[in-house]
Amino acid sequence: MQSASNHAHVRIVQSWQNARVKELRTALRKGEKTASGLIALEGQHLVEEAIFSGLRIATVFVRSGSLDILSHLPILDRTAILELPSDIFASAVTTESPQPIAALAEAPAFSLEKILAQPHSLIVVSAGLQDPGNLGTIVRSAEAFGASGIIALPGTVSIWNPKTLRAAAGSAFRLPVVSATTQTIFSALRAKRIRTVATTVDHGTPAQQFDLTQPTAIFIGNEGSGLSPELVQQCDECITIPSPGPVESLNVAIAASILLYETSRQR
Repeated sequence: MQSASNHAHVRIVQSWQNARVKELRTALRKGEKTASGLIALEGQHLVEEAIFSGLRIATVFVRSGSLDILSHLPILDRTAILELPSDIFASAVTTESPQPIAALAEAPAFSLEKILAQPHSLIVVSAGLQDPGNLGTIVRSAEAFGASGIIALPGTVSIWNPKTLRAAAGSAFRLPVVSATTQTIFSALRAKRIRTVATTVDHGTPAQQFDLTQPTAIFIGNEGSGLSPELVQQCDECITIPSPGPVESLNVAIAASILLYETSRQR
């Protein structure tokens, strides 16, 4: 392992139709894993976080004239480094003023079983979160406050969306995030005796009075409509964050972060 600037295998790519460039472009646009199980990363911070989190980096893309940005990154000899002209690089990435680096990396392998096996579980269940910034913020807070993982129900934005990854700031590479159906997750949580808690704007137990010391799965709803009545009914209990101000409700990522902090504080 050595710094990228010393590598002899940097290859200059001049074609807009290069297979790896097209794979990066498609992965960033769709915000999903590629057919070969790779995820797209944009910006120096995310590439660094992926490397230091132990992800295998398949390909690094650098804008022409910017190879020095990789001078301190420990990139394996088997990692391909492609130097792209500015116009080709700009065509592949999604930000308007991009940093001169992007990558394709192998996605971390997480499972529902791994999340449920954690002792003293604290799980966040995302029920249809659609804003990638909100999901990424929740993932970051969940790692910060010691959560076991995130379970994404149908309708939730992809964890591999570029905006989600930027908001998660590297936490998505380490904290397990998995998808599951509503039926699967309720059956699995009940089998493990993990209490299910619905977040509601009102009529729930105030967070500071709620016992969060036992294994718990906190259900967070959609930004606009919150949790559906059906999901609230299926949960064991309801929790509310009292807010004396005149606002109708809190941003969903802020609400989830407050509850994660309160859980951590109680424990």
